[in-house]
Amino acid sequence: MGRKLVLVVVVGLLILSLAAPLFAQGEAGAAGGKAPKGQWLLITSGFAMAIAAAGCGYAQSRALTAACEGVSRNPGATDTIRIFIFLGLAFIEFLALLTFVIVILLIYG
Repeated sequence: MGRKLVLVVVVGLLILSLAAPLFAQGEAGAAGGKAPKGQWLLITSGFAMAIAAAGCGYAQSRALTAACEGVSRNPGATDTIRIFIFLGLAFIEFLALLTFVIVILLIYG
C-alpha cells in the first residue's frame, strides 16, 4: 500500500508541475486578454469523459471477474449468471453514455 501511495503522490506532483506554466501566462498573452468562453467547458468535459470511461472500464472488468469466478465455482448457474452479467454491463455502459450525453448538451446546448 505504501508504494502505491508514493506513486500516486509522485504522479500527482508531476502533473501539477506540468500545469504550472499555464498559470504563468500574463493577461496580454491570452487571446486578447480574456480566455474564450467555452475553454474551461471543453477541458472539463474531456476530463469528465476520461474519468467516466476509466470508471466504467474498471467496473466492467470487476463484474466480468466476478462472473467468471461464479461460473467456475458453480457451472450449473451459467445461464443465470450470464443474464445478470449482461444486464449489469448494460447499466455500467449506460453511465459512460449518460456522461457523454451530458457533455454534448453542455457544449452545444
